[in-house]
Amino acid sequence: MARTSAGIAGWTWAGASEIRTLWVHAEHRGRGYGHRLLAMAEQEAVARGCTLISLASYSFQAPEFYQRHGYEIGWYLQDFPPGHRNYYLFKRLVNTAN
Repeated sequence: MARTSAGIAGWTWAGASEIRTLWVHAEHRGRGYGHRLLAMAEQEAVARGCTLISLASYSFQAPEFYQRHGYEIGWYLQDFPPGHRNYYLFKRLVNTAN
């Protein structure tokens, strides 16, 4: 039986893109899957004419991972959930086709 090891989902519209989910199974973390999925999502967003990509991440998830990949914190909600922060991050994309 096949098992899902990693996945990503999001949308593009009006020159923007949002990553709604990026997940890598714990057994496969640290092997570059997240990096490659993120790069593919950014590549697809650029191919669709997007100049901005955004996502959300809780403080106990992976905001540092996204910051290492050029994402900036746009805003955060303190103490949501209690004791943590809910971050909204974004990255400006460069369309090399223009």
